[in-house]
Amino acid sequence: MNVEKIHFSDLNEYYSFFGLPAAEHPLFSVAVTSSENASDTESCPDHEMLISSDFYSISLKHIISGEIFYGRTKYDCKNGTMIFMAPKQEIRLKGLTVESTGRVINFHEDFIRGHKIKEEIKKYHFFSYAVNEALHLSPKEEQMMSSFIDQIEAEHHNNQDEFSKELILSQLDTLLIYANRFYHRQFLHRKEISSDMLDSFIDEVEKYMAANQLDEKTIPTIEEIASVMAMTPRYLSDALKVETGKTAMENLHLHMIDKAKDLLLESDASVATVAYQLGFEYPQYFARLFKKKTGMTPTEYRRSVH
Repeated sequence: MNVEKIHFSDLNEYYSFFGLPAAEHPLFSVAVTSSENASDTESCPDHEMLISSDFYSISLKHIISGEIFYGRTKYDCKNGTMIFMAPKQEIRLKGLTVESTGRVINFHEDFIRGHKIKEEIKKYHFFSYAVNEALHLSPKEEQMMSSFIDQIEAEHHNNQDEFSKELILSQLDTLLIYANRFYHRQFLHRKEISSDMLDSFIDEVEKYMAANQLDEKTIPTIEEIASVMAMTPRYLSDALKVETGKTAMENLHLHMIDKAKDLLLESDASVATVAYQLGFEYPQYFARLFKKKTGMTPTEYRRSVH
């Protein structure tokens, strides 16, 4: 199956492709499109396309039909959705139809260089989330985010002066802070995404370990488990953090220690043998991790229970 790959290094190429007005600045642009007819739509070609750019992108549009994929995972098409894309991140589109009314902000890393937002943006995990893990907004939240983008758009098209860029970056910073707040709300309230996340996580860890029984045993990485669960590692870790108070790695370690306790009590096998059975390459690392999590060495634990 042929997929057309398109990478945009120029904002005007990007905007022209999606039928948006030309950008007024080479490193920053905000477009607010509206239609008097709420039923007006815009459509992408029916063939599949792989889209990427050199810019950060924040978009708010109502998706009516079509398909968006990140990797092999289909995007959850719902109204009131914001998509955050980092430079070089790829999405696959096919037959996409969206309402012509929408908002999009694009900016190059050079535009935020020298401002605190350049460091802050690294803390916002949602720029590395898969598209199917986009931000789903309530009507009130959507109205608020639309207002933020409208304010940025108004300042951008105002008479430019020495305060313009600082005001735009300040407003963008506020938008991202609220996006972060709404993402945390999403983890708490979107049960279809986060409910029983720990059970699903542990189940995939067990499947991985069972499949590797006959091969050289290794401990699964968070990246491998996240991939099977059709998530990015950061999204999985954030969701588990909300549900359990611990990151994905912390939950993996606790599960491995729990299995280690069983193995230590089921036989007189050496600590090194138990470590290898679990997939630890270095028994010393296993022993240090065990003591860190339980307060005892594996040998001390075995003696205390016996």
